[in-house]
Amino acid sequence: MSSQPTPIFIFSLPRSGSTLLQRLLAADAHIATVSESHLLLPFLYSLREQGVFSEYNHAFTAWAIQEFCRNLPGGTAAYLAEIRDMALRLYGRAAGENVTYFVDKAAAYHQIAEEVIQMFPEARVIFLWRNPLAVAASLMESWKNGRWNLFEHDVRLYEGVMQLTAVHEKYAAQVHALRYEDLLTQPEVEMERIFTYLQLPFERRILDTFAQVSLQGQTGDMVGMAQYHTLNREPLQKWKRTLANPLRKMWSGRYLRTLGSERLGQMGYSLDELLHELRGLPPSGQYLPSDLWRIPYGIAYRYLEGRVFSHKLKRIRAGQRVFAHK
Repeated sequence: MSSQPTPIFIFSLPRSGSTLLQRLLAADAHIATVSESHLLLPFLYSLREQGVFSEYNHAFTAWAIQEFCRNLPGGTAAYLAEIRDMALRLYGRAAGENVTYFVDKAAAYHQIAEEVIQMFPEARVIFLWRNPLAVAASLMESWKNGRWNLFEHDVRLYEGVMQLTAVHEKYAAQVHALRYEDLLTQPEVEMERIFTYLQLPFERRILDTFAQVSLQGQTGDMVGMAQYHTLNREPLQKWKRTLANPLRKMWSGRYLRTLGSERLGQMGYSLDELLHELRGLPPSGQYLPSDLWRIPYGIAYRYLEGRVFSHKLKRIRAGQRVFAHK
């Protein structure tokens, strides 16, 4: 066995059950993990001039690193190879001894999914899909007690789906995919398929012992870990209560049509069936008063970058100088 574990990458939207799957995998003695490290994001973004604003001028820094790579023997490929080797060493240290695999996942990994697959050709890659409407509802229930907050997650809900489906389509022959709904309704079948993909023996006991897995670190899905200690089907229908008011039903229909039948089909869902379920939701006024102001607020939040402005205000109140982010 290699001294360094082989990576397992889980690609999914947030609130799609990736932490549940991570704990199920880590219940096996051959597989180690920690809570979401986000380890690869800053290193792969070091070559991207777009997508990061910082006090040190990220765009210029990325350009400078590209210039460095142009003068480096082996070029950008050599730079990425060094990042790969560093990541593998860190995975090995985090995993400990006598481990075959190390699971790394983060919701934002959809931004770098293709680069990760190319950088780690030996890795096992798992795409975990969930009904996008259930994802949206869970984002609101988990972080705002049901209140509208999807403007904070636009990049995941839109670009995330488009990026993941594009990468999955391109690399379908070498990755494994499953739906969260199937993981909950037929866990033994789905986990046995995953372990076959991993070329490991499947032991049914992990369906019970996963609840004993405690992930090191404070990132990841602390909400789900606290709520569910068994494979519970309750989350499958919760989205219907959250999205039942008229504004949310209208948004949901537009969102599904934006994703389109082809992308949804690739994820294992039918646009027509989801729209039919949406139309069948009983009318509700829940959350409507707050939605009437939170949805317009979200438009302003998206364009005015509220977190950056808030950061500047804190510096002003502390008597500190304010700098432009580049």
